[in-house]
Amino acid sequence: MVKYIAMKQLYAEVSLEKHLYAMFGLRIDIKSVIANKIPVGASTGATVFLSEKGQLYVFIMTHGGQNLGDVKKILARMNLKPEQFMPPKGDNGYFDRVATVKFREVFPGRTPKNDGDLKFYRTVAPYNPALVQISEVQNGIIKQYDSDAVGRWRPAIKFQYRRIRTS
Repeated sequence: MVKYIAMKQLYAEVSLEKHLYAMFGLRIDIKSVIANKIPVGASTGATVFLSEKGQLYVFIMTHGGQNLGDVKKILARMNLKPEQFMPPKGDNGYFDRVATVKFREVFPGRTPKNDGDLKFYRTVAPYNPALVQISEVQNGIIKQYDSDAVGRWRPAIKFQYRRIRTS
């Protein structure tokens, strides 16, 4: 039975690695899965994992639609501080391009002049699935959604992590 569980977990890790490459264009070797498919919404699940390089990531996927703003709220409620939001297909200009389109829909004929003009419109960019590199687990507790819990969030797992920047 233990061998079956280990093989199933290994298969899930390999499947996730392939999915990350297909969706985000990133080759990330998974060292260990910290929390696998924990609920973070009514129809949303998250997988928290460490890469071989010691970086913590969270992969969030929902059956409905989600945008960058939704992902930021989920991360805050999970006690995770984001460091970098990985754009779909490795397209580094994705969030700015979508924000510019949304800005022009609201203000036709006007061009965004600075980063502040696009700040809100980046949050409405579609982002499903989402992959986020994490800089810190606050208070050493990763939380999960629970509709029966007070405040609708409860501790899922204890895990200490803080990324120390080196230049």
